[in-house]
Amino acid sequence: LNYRLTQHAKDVLAKRRIPLEWVERVLGQPERVQADENDGELEHRLARIPEYGNRVLRVIVNRVTNPEKIVTFYFDRNVRDRL
Repeated sequence: LNYRLTQHAKDVLAKRRIPLEWVERVLGQPERVQADENDGELEHRLARIPEYGNRVLRVIVNRVTNPEKIVTFYFDRNVRDRL
C-alpha cells in the first residue's frame, strides 16, 4: 500500500492505540466506500475488525493526493450493525 499519514492521523494512532495493520487492512480492503458529504477529495473506507469484536473502523482518506493521505480513522459506533 502506498499512503501517508497526516500529523493528526499519527496522533490518533498513538492516542487510541489502533494497530496500523488494521488501518492498512481497511485502506486496502474496505467492505464499504463512501464519498465524503462535504469534501469531494475525501473518501470514507469502512470494514469490520474481527479482532476487536467486529467493530467498524472508518478510515478517511484524501484519494486525490499521491500517495493517498490518511486524514483520520476511528471506530464508528453508528454503522456497527449496518455494514
